[in-house]
Amino acid sequence: MSVPDWIQHLGLVAWVEEMVELCTPTNVRWCDGSDAEYDELCTQLVDAGTFIRLNPEKRPRSYLARSDASDVARVEERTFICARSEEDAGPTNNWMDPKEMMPILRGLFTGSMAGRTMYVVPFSMGPLGSPIAQLGVQITDSPYAVVSMKIMTRMGRAAAEVLGADGEFVPCMHSVGSPLAEGEQDVAWPCNPSEKYIVHFPETLEIWSFGSGYGGNALLGKKCLALRIASTMARDDGWFAEHMLILGVTDPEGEKTYVAAAFPSACGKTNFAMLVPPPTFADQGWKVSTVGDDIAWIKPGDDGTLFAINPEAGYFGVAPGTSYATNPNGMESIRSDTIFTNVALTDDGDVWWEGMDGPKPAHAIDWQGNDWTPGLGTKAAHPNSRFTSPATLNPALDESWDDPQGVPLRAFVFGGRRAGTIPLVAQSFNWAFGVYMAATMGSETTAAAFGEQGVVRRDPFAMLPFSGYHMGDYINHWLALGRNVRNAPRIFQVNWFRRDAEGNFLWPGFGENMRVLEWIVARSRGRALAIESPLGWMPRYEDLTWDGLDFSEEDFFACMAINRRDWTAELLDVEELFMKLYNRLPKEMEMIRSLTTSALWRSPKQWEMNADPT
Repeated sequence: MSVPDWIQHLGLVAWVEEMVELCTPTNVRWCDGSDAEYDELCTQLVDAGTFIRLNPEKRPRSYLARSDASDVARVEERTFICARSEEDAGPTNNWMDPKEMMPILRGLFTGSMAGRTMYVVPFSMGPLGSPIAQLGVQITDSPYAVVSMKIMTRMGRAAAEVLGADGEFVPCMHSVGSPLAEGEQDVAWPCNPSEKYIVHFPETLEIWSFGSGYGGNALLGKKCLALRIASTMARDDGWFAEHMLILGVTDPEGEKTYVAAAFPSACGKTNFAMLVPPPTFADQGWKVSTVGDDIAWIKPGDDGTLFAINPEAGYFGVAPGTSYATNPNGMESIRSDTIFTNVALTDDGDVWWEGMDGPKPAHAIDWQGNDWTPGLGTKAAHPNSRFTSPATLNPALDESWDDPQGVPLRAFVFGGRRAGTIPLVAQSFNWAFGVYMAATMGSETTAAAFGEQGVVRRDPFAMLPFSGYHMGDYINHWLALGRNVRNAPRIFQVNWFRRDAEGNFLWPGFGENMRVLEWIVARSRGRALAIESPLGWMPRYEDLTWDGLDFSEEDFFACMAINRRDWTAELLDVEELFMKLYNRLPKEMEMIRSLTTSALWRSPKQWEMNADPT
């Protein structure tokens, strides 16, 4: 095996040699992250039938991939946290003893890359050289994963140079689990339809992924390193690794406020991160800029402020529902240099999905390669179809998005997809109440993960699928770190998805979320009024800006009302989560649940906003 001269780390070379012996690839390629390498691999993927080159006039340097029908989303039931102790992994994670799991993995990986090229991909999660960043090296037999990592991370020679001769890195082992016999014809999307493992070893900081070529399972810098492994690093070293977007809000006077927000997958993170203020706000000089749309790494600074970086360099966004009407900056971010997966192909060589602007195409090729017309009644794009695009194409990219020091946070926002119960916005009474808000948030399940959809699932901090250790310890880590941060951000909860009795959304959402965001920013700087509710501090109707939107006080009350019967069910559901976490759940959580119960029972059955709600 030849090693390029820009690789100086003997430990990395030794690990790669060990994996070559295990997986027996035909070739080994060390990826330098160059544009020429990217173009070469994309051409190779076109020749293999994995990529379809899109119309260069409509979508320059862009490609469409169609995955196997068994490989379209994260496979949470095949995702494992293999801590040495089952108790450390916690009841919300799948666990197996590392001593049992590793022989299984080594058996699966034995000869798994036969007939294929092994790619060695050094990468940095976060700006190169940042004190908040982490380095990883992914070994993979998927060129799709390589070109996606080029977009999603700082990948290649530059990352290897930061690693140097003795730097620390997270080893990330990946195979699609589909070896080729001599002379065997490959398929367009190699994977193992029947056997998948996405495995994390938190004590040794290792990741092994087998059988899937899909993004969240195969791009190991993303959910695997940036959340599951990084969350254990963060717990041990005193920082946060979070499933959060980061945005900047600049007011008409030029003052910028940075906000981090956590939403479960497919619940509007990318839309919020790229929010375009309504004309009324834009005309006054309000601006929203994007630091990141999915993941935030957050460390305390010397002055007690929390600083955040986006560890990624691109967007892996859900396509359906993305349009110029809902997310114009997102659409601009995918105008070129983008990899689309499982969307429809139009007759003129462009892409299409449900919710895109304009009329439906009269004919297209759907995500499975079949002819499609609107009359069929089927989806042309998979509900979890994706775009992978560089952050630098976002016209609203924040000027500090690549700052190694990160950006200072003033507020945390937590929200899920809830048809009822949760009001439009509330601010926690204090840090501990805010941690309770985040720990008890729930969301209706979406297509981003396999399983039944539309069921309310408790999703603490939007991290249930991504925490690398016991969720009770995770909640305690938030409580403990917040106590030691002098300038802790304010904490808020939002719900853009509340519906009326006919199933219509009560709140217009999208760009109109700026009206709530303006109040959040003002509250985080001590400049806005609020009234006390049973759940926290809430804005009155007159505390939000309504210019340019026909939204009555009655409409607002419907978004903000608190129904005791709904909340009784909510608190019982929370109790079920707390019982599951009981032996490691901080006692503050039970106390705040009791205080919330008391506040609800001392309030009207239907608490509605007025000048004096008591």
